[in-house]
Amino acid sequence: MIQVGVAAYSGNPEPELVKRCEAFVDELVKRCGRGRLVLLLGGYWGLMRCVVDHALRHGVLVALFPPLDREDVGYPEGVIVIRTSSGPRLRSIYLVKSSDVLVALGGGAGTLQEIVTAYTEAKPVYVLAGTGLATDKAKECIEPYIDERRTVPITFVEDSVHLARLACVEAKMAASRRLPPQHG
Repeated sequence: MIQVGVAAYSGNPEPELVKRCEAFVDELVKRCGRGRLVLLLGGYWGLMRCVVDHALRHGVLVALFPPLDREDVGYPEGVIVIRTSSGPRLRSIYLVKSSDVLVALGGGAGTLQEIVTAYTEAKPVYVLAGTGLATDKAKECIEPYIDERRTVPITFVEDSVHLARLACVEAKMAASRRLPPQHG
């Protein structure tokens, strides 16, 4: 399985950003393969809902890590809801640690926190640029590295299709390192 964490805006997204995110999901499915891909998200509202709904239309497996106060909200049929009994910040750690790669599709403080968490956990990070959200402002502060540790580069990409290609390659490599050796 290829586990792609998706950090995304919790507010009402602009229609153009929704289109870019749908193009991202389309290309990710094409490159990674519907049967091997799992998308991990922090909830089912805002831009996250758009990503989840589009992934489900493709038949992609989706796992959600909602915060405690939203664990019992109605979720679409077929979505795996991982109830961590934790608040929004802690549940983001579980999401990131479970991912092979983190893709931030634009957002605010929560998305930025997930980017920083992925960086500190040495998870590859790709960020959709040009969204008009707070993650755009962070580019000059955190690209390619947040600090002197240089754990992993943080890559900002304008084109959502190219973003999906890069993320899929990275996720496949990470997933292959995670698999136990095959004995034959």
